[in-house]
Formats: sequence, structure tokens, C-alpha cells
Amino acid sequence: MNLAIAILNWNGKSWLEKFLPTVNAHSENAEIYVIDNASTDDSVQFLTSNFPNVKIIRNLTNFGFAGGYNEGLKKIDAEIYCLLNSDVEVTENWLKPVLNLFENNISIAAVQPKILDYNRKNFFEFAGAGGGQIDNLGYPYCRGRVFENIEKDQGQYNDETEIFWASGCCLFIRSKDFWQMKGFDERFFAHQEEIDLCWRLKNSGKKVFYTGKSTVYHVGGGTLNKQSPQKTFLNIRNNFSMLLKNMPFPKLLWVLFLRLCLDAAAAVYFGIKMGFPHFWAVIRAHFSFYAQVPGTLKLRGNNQIKNYYQTKWLIFKHFL
Repeated sequence: MNLAIAILNWNGKSWLEKFLPTVNAHSENAEIYVIDNASTDDSVQFLTSNFPNVKIIRNLTNFGFAGGYNEGLKKIDAEIYCLLNSDVEVTENWLKPVLNLFENNISIAAVQPKILDYNRKNFFEFAGAGGGQIDNLGYPYCRGRVFENIEKDQGQYNDETEIFWASGCCLFIRSKDFWQMKGFDERFFAHQEEIDLCWRLKNSGKKVFYTGKSTVYHVGGGTLNKQSPQKTFLNIRNNFSMLLKNMPFPKLLWVLFLRLCLDAAAAVYFGIKMGFPHFWAVIRAHFSFYAQVPGTLKLRGNNQIKNYYQTKWLIFKHFL
């Protein structure tokens, strides 16, 4: 199958210098692209001098994760896209198990490999772990990672199975399905846009899969630190927009109401634990979401699957 590996870069020369050699070494028969989001460092010059085989696509401005990929992928002709973070170390034979899944099941639109922590290689990594799931209230979690709790990799997720969402740090997707969904929602800018995309794929009857036969190692927080208030803002706002677009009525109405109450408690919790900027980020996220409601409603599809969640009341089970 025709595969293109697309690495989105923004001022990430150090990550490219560290991890691009392993991508080169272990990605036979794949075209490698770097989509540069108007970096102000010398990333492009570094690539030109050191990786002549890597094709460079230059965006005119920083469109974020969602818009950056949407813009860059327009210029890539391939059956399968691999959207790969610049802070990911790939391993030998990481591509074959993924491509086998696509070849053997035409209903599979997207695939994620096992994602382990680069700094603790026997533990799962926050962004994706053993495959993404979601609870009935729309809280994302992973096999191997529930909120901040991370599991040690002991082979418990070496399977190949259907999941709800695949992590954007290493997301394989058929190009025709990506564009049929009109790509990522660019209003998200960054965070949870891949969950929204996978939910839309599921609503359209497609499948998202995980394979534990392929492994990558992710550093995490390479562009936006986990403790950043902006990350809190984007995660909360984008999660609400995702629910409004994809969750079936009438469940949506009571979920949004309950989530509003829970976010009030979360704002106080974040304020105490991480400071006022995080408290304010929750408030800003809600007002930004309310401003987007008319546009978000226009993006609701004609079909919302009812069996979207894998567990109920995750937040209560976890914290209480």
C-alpha cells in the first residue's frame, strides 16, 4: 500500500534531530514528509542539509495541529497517511502490522500502534497508550491510562482490537476516509481533534483499530507542556464541541448539563492544585464553547451512534 509518513513541525529542530533518523531507518517503502507550520527556528534548513530524502511542505502560518495537517496533507498523494509527532521514536517493523490491518479489512479507517513512554519504556504513554476509549459522559481515556494513572506494559495490550479513538501522536488513516470526513475540525487548533475525527468515522460506519504488534515511544508535551493553562483551555472547550457534534439526542442534553456542574468543581480543583490561570482556563473554555455553538450545530451529521462508550461514570469510579 502507498504510505506517506507526515510529521508536523513547529520550531522542533531538536526533536527532528533526535527522532527522524529512526523514522528513516525503519520506514522502508514509505515516503517521509515534514509539514512545517511556519517555524522560526532553523528546522527547514536543518532538514534540507541533513535529510535530502525528506520532502518538506511549508505552511504559510502556524495553523495548529488540526489546520496544519489539513493544509499539509492536501499536497500529499498516498493511500494511507501516518500522522506522526516529531517527538516519537519508532521501532523496527512498526509499519507492517498496521498495513496488514488495512489490507485485511476495508472497513478499518484508522489504526493506532502501542504507544509507550520514551522516558519510561516499560510504561504506557499518556497520549494513546493501548488505544483510546470514552465513557458515557464523554471523558476520553485509554487502555493503559485512566486520567493520570498509567499502567506498566506487561503484555496486557498486545492484542489487535477495535477501539473508539486513535491517538494523533501516531495516527494511521486512509486518505479517502480522512477527506470524506473533511479532515480535522480546524476550530479545535490542537487537542482532541483526533477523537472528534474518529467519532465522526464511527458515526459513518467505519472502524478504528489498535495493534499491539507495533510499538512506538512518545516523549509527550513536546509542543505544549502538560501543565499549560492553554492545554486545559483547549481540552475542555474542544471536548464540549466534540460532544455537541457527535453525541446522540436526548442523551446529549443531560450530559452537557452534568458536565457543566462537574466543570464548576473542576475549576475549583484546578485553581487549588495548579493556580488561578487553570481556574480561569476552565471559565474561558466554556465561554469559547458557547460562542461556537451555532457553528458546531451545523456540523452535526445525520447519524450519531448510541453505543459510543465503553464504560459508565468513569470520573465517579476513579475519584470517588
